[in-house]
Amino acid sequence: MFQLLFVLFIIIPIIEITVIMQVGALLGLWPTIAIVILSAWLGAKYVRQQGLATLQSVQTKMAQGEMPSGEIVTGLMLLVAGVLLVTPGFVTDIFGLLLLVPSVRAAIANQVQKHIKVNQLGGGASFHHSASGNVYQHEKSDEPFTSSNEPISHHQGDTLEGEFKRKD
Repeated sequence: MFQLLFVLFIIIPIIEITVIMQVGALLGLWPTIAIVILSAWLGAKYVRQQGLATLQSVQTKMAQGEMPSGEIVTGLMLLVAGVLLVTPGFVTDIFGLLLLVPSVRAAIANQVQKHIKVNQLGGGASFHHSASGNVYQHEKSDEPFTSSNEPISHHQGDTLEGEFKRKD
């Protein structure tokens, strides 16, 4: 955690100041300030526009009874993009603009969702429905058991994933 904070508050500002000084030496003071202000304004405008579209998509999916997990991740990335674009500097603007590109956002969202699914399944249990009755299997144990706590050797049928609490 310390390393992340060190990078965020020490290394990135040093890089930004260096780049701003180099651009300022190349273009001059006022054009550099104008570019920084313009990029922050345009970034905030596009983040707001895409954020509203994402919010509408979330509402549509929820109205259809679907989980808007992709839209939630997209919304978080747009929030990060907005922070990066409003932060003065060219390096953070580049990363913020990259997050505004839908294909880049989709690639990052897929990676994040894969990671989230792995973590969610880490401590849960499986519920299997078969012709012989309900079968539960805790992921930390290899031995399945029925709702009457009788161990069984095998199970068939559709698999429903979820969590349960065993009450003895």
